[in-house]
Amino acid sequence: MIDVRREGRPYLRIGHRGAATLAPENTLDSFRAAIDVGVDLIEFDVLDLKGGPLVLAHSDHLDEVSHGAASGRVRSKSLEELREVAPNLPTFDEALAFFVDEAPEIGLHVDLKLKKRLDEVGAALTRYGLEERTVISGVHVPSLRAVARAAPRVRVGITYPDDSLSISRKPYLWPIVSLGLTSMRASVGLRLPRLARRVGATAVMLQHRLVTESSVAKCHAAGLPVLTWTVDQPEDLTRVVTAGVDGVITNDPRIFAGTLTS
Repeated sequence: MIDVRREGRPYLRIGHRGAATLAPENTLDSFRAAIDVGVDLIEFDVLDLKGGPLVLAHSDHLDEVSHGAASGRVRSKSLEELREVAPNLPTFDEALAFFVDEAPEIGLHVDLKLKKRLDEVGAALTRYGLEERTVISGVHVPSLRAVARAAPRVRVGITYPDDSLSISRKPYLWPIVSLGLTSMRASVGLRLPRLARRVGATAVMLQHRLVTESSVAKCHAAGLPVLTWTVDQPEDLTRVVTAGVDGVITNDPRIFAGTLTS
């Protein structure tokens, strides 16, 4: 099973959707960009098409997947239709083949954006021999449990809090988001270990504004490594690494070159 614990070694450098700042997110080009600047793991999202394969997409919104080229829903489209507006959209199988063929030393962080066909996710990881290199994450407890049953050697991480609507990426909502996160900060160190036990998770993916020395210490005391998302500012990187997190997820892995490199 992939080791995501820090324990005296440098924190893990994790590219968010590859390297979303450097290339279109959730594409093989983005993966290559992340590897070029030295990541340890690559995080990417998996979504199901109603009449087609599993694909790499953060949401069901076509404007996001096509980077503004089209509107509508992703799940209702065929793969061929999607590739007309998002030609670099990979299938899940293509992404897994990439890690086997081009990135044999890089870990996988698979974020679930689906509640069906979870057995396919686990079966594919097993088929490509990637179970022990993979950590899965999400906010939907039954989905995490389903993949863990299908691929028992993957590491399971619970994401906290739920930001499936990408509220944290909408600047006009930042004051509300910040207020909400501030109110949650005091209780997160107690809440997360209980939630992880309920899920059967062995790691937590914690929004960076909730990271404190206390919250990280309480998770560590419960045997839970902490990976934090999504850290794009040097001052935030310094803060979370000083607090003791085990891994940092960022849109721009170049941030690691100049800030706390050990």
